[in-house]
Amino acid sequence: MELLVNGQRIALDEEGYLYDLSQWTPEVAQQLASEEQLTLTDAHWEIIYLLREFYQQYQLSPAMRPLVKAVAAKLGKEKGRSIYLMQLFPGSPAKVVARLAGLPKPDNCL
Repeated sequence: MELLVNGQRIALDEEGYLYDLSQWTPEVAQQLASEEQLTLTDAHWEIIYLLREFYQQYQLSPAMRPLVKAVAAKLGKEKGRSIYLMQLFPGSPAKVVARLAGLPKPDNCL
């Protein structure tokens, strides 16, 4: 699988995650989001960038529970709730936001 963004081919694995994390750009995130029928708002970007910072620090994509804790610690309890993340990233928020952020699939997610 691949994505074509601004004339550049971006290789994706069979689940749609980037093979080369360095190829991530906001435009890549926008295109991946459109495949998920998501329109990215400031609230989405806040979580995407938070997750990218988390990955830089810990070298892993968090599953749902650690994601909720990281969001609560950085953005407050109101946003650090599963329901909030599920509203922004329907389905499996940890998987969806990791994919949009150009990060590997969280280990504990099926």
